[in-house]
Amino acid sequence: MFFAPTLRTARFAPRSYDRAFERFVNEAFTGAHRSPLVEQDDKSWTLSVDVPGLSREDLTIGIEGAVVRIDSKAEAKRQFKAAYELPQDIDVGTSEARLENGVLTLKLGKKVPVSQVSELQIS
Repeated sequence: MFFAPTLRTARFAPRSYDRAFERFVNEAFTGAHRSPLVEQDDKSWTLSVDVPGLSREDLTIGIEGAVVRIDSKAEAKRQFKAAYELPQDIDVGTSEARLENGVLTLKLGKKVPVSQVSELQIS
């Protein structure tokens, strides 16, 4: 068996490695696996996450690319932190969040990928 140490730099560390580590740490320190209920259609994803005891003012939702982060504020009665990575980037303009009876429902719009293809003329 051959062992070779690896260097983890921004250039060589894939995003999935960071997300896998983040999920591991979240699950290890919270003691429970919080898996949201996810539904999907052609234009959006719908995530339902249980957040009992938290109000609208206690939560912040951040979207960066294909990652959704849900955090409770420091002064909240109960602490909550979760991050979910979706397979495609999220369109913030068509997304919405609703909190009813301790269930946070996020309707996240799918961002339509824009082609960056340029034509090269043959001479």
